[in-house]
Amino acid sequence: VVKKLKDLAKRADIVWLASDEDREGEAIAWHLAESLKLDKKKTKRIVFHEITKGAIQYAIENPRNIDYHLVDAQQARRVLDRIVGYELSPVLWRKVKGGLSAGRVQSVSVRLIVEKERQIEKFVPIASFRIDAEFLNQENQKFKAKLPKNFSSKEEAFNFLASNKNAAFKIASLDNKPAKKSPSAPFTTSTLQQEASRKLGFSVSRTMSNAQRLYESGLITYMRTDSVNLSDEARKGAQLEIESAYGESYSKPRNFKGKSKGAQEAHEAIRPTNFAQHRANVDRDQARLYELIWKRTVASQMLPAKGERLTAKFSVDKATLVATGKTYTFQGFRLAYVEGSDDERAALSEREIVLPNFAEKDQLPVKDAVGTGHSTKPPARFTEASLVQELEKKGIGRPSTYASIIENILNRKYVFKKGSALTPSFRGMIVIRALEKHLSSLVDYDFTSRMESSLDDIATGKLERLQCLKNFYFGDRGLESLIDHAEKSWGVENEGYPVLQDSAEEELFVSFNRYGEFLLKGETRIYLNEDIAPDEL
Repeated sequence: VVKKLKDLAKRADIVWLASDEDREGEAIAWHLAESLKLDKKKTKRIVFHEITKGAIQYAIENPRNIDYHLVDAQQARRVLDRIVGYELSPVLWRKVKGGLSAGRVQSVSVRLIVEKERQIEKFVPIASFRIDAEFLNQENQKFKAKLPKNFSSKEEAFNFLASNKNAAFKIASLDNKPAKKSPSAPFTTSTLQQEASRKLGFSVSRTMSNAQRLYESGLITYMRTDSVNLSDEARKGAQLEIESAYGESYSKPRNFKGKSKGAQEAHEAIRPTNFAQHRANVDRDQARLYELIWKRTVASQMLPAKGERLTAKFSVDKATLVATGKTYTFQGFRLAYVEGSDDERAALSEREIVLPNFAEKDQLPVKDAVGTGHSTKPPARFTEASLVQELEKKGIGRPSTYASIIENILNRKYVFKKGSALTPSFRGMIVIRALEKHLSSLVDYDFTSRMESSLDDIATGKLERLQCLKNFYFGDRGLESLIDHAEKSWGVENEGYPVLQDSAEEELFVSFNRYGEFLLKGETRIYLNEDIAPDEL
């Protein structure tokens, strides 16, 4: 291939380098220029965010040189990842078990999942009893209200129900406030990954492969971006389509400011290249993803939804029950799109709840009242969507790398899926326990985030590549000294690693041998399946 390209380059008047405009794309352009020994005078670097005629023509009219800061950032990231993997993995082979691996971002991602499992393990449920009542208004319309405070025992709940069995509650207060909900920003890589997981059930890798195909077909803009910015042309295109589809009263062109570190506002959010195309004539997965992108982008340029939030309090003696309702008087952006949520309560708050008419001083009989027992729930395991959200929040990795990170930790069997939940394997728990004990800096969230910031500084020319690498490897508590210290202090821990506690609160130890992972209980070895969850023991 290189020989063929060299021959073509020699005969060409101009060589256009048109790889993606990110670190990896810039490095590809540089590698091509170096490998093909291109003449700088007839070499032009062009970039575009969408594969459309107008975008490509504009790029050709505005060529630039290779951005060596971006190339340096990509080279630094590549070397950092290799240094960590090549230096750290052999330590795990010698001290824990052959065939294991560790990585700069991979290990930190597994640690997040393991720590969530520890929270679940330590969780102690608290029982409570909730009181829900069903009232009838003067027109015999039913509505529900609840006691704001839960009871801690069944007896208290029973006594409350008994004492208010035939009571007629009076309306103590009615509070009606205006409510307003603004649309979310257009998609970035990570928010697209999260929303496609919630609404379409897509894995991160499935989302990215379908987005890549949509981009290559010229249907959407570039799908690896931290920016929520929209171009003037895009805002005008969305405005015309909103006015055509929903009416002028729904349009509100706006731009969003990104919160992501290192976001390049010159880039754009992920959006359709042609807003007049509501649906894409492609395969089902691509079509569903395209529709999601179209709706989210259009909604971002629409007016907020407006409505009212009614809070009614009903009292008798010392008891007060509360009913809340929410209505939308103007749907606004909700006509096009309503964002999903991993939080069940947040999802419920988006629904309309219409309360019937009643007036102050009305006396309302209780049609039915029940006490329901509840227990607090342990924290939920990460899904792919919530893990991406947490990685972005902590500044670990970058959205374009999340798909490969998740794929890697699944393939290495440090994590497996139980339904949609990412569950740590005992192998993953052992490796993280070992790294925390002997090489804690390398799985430290702040340390990993600072390394990402250093790469961003290289990309913007604020930091020199070799200086960053020297600091990382040779600096105070650099990788060289950390591994040297670990080699000297870390014995071969044949007794295994404590990963859980049993019902008697004794630590359970898991270890390896050539047959796999096993649980040590006294002198007994219990071999574990790769896909057994810690809470299934």
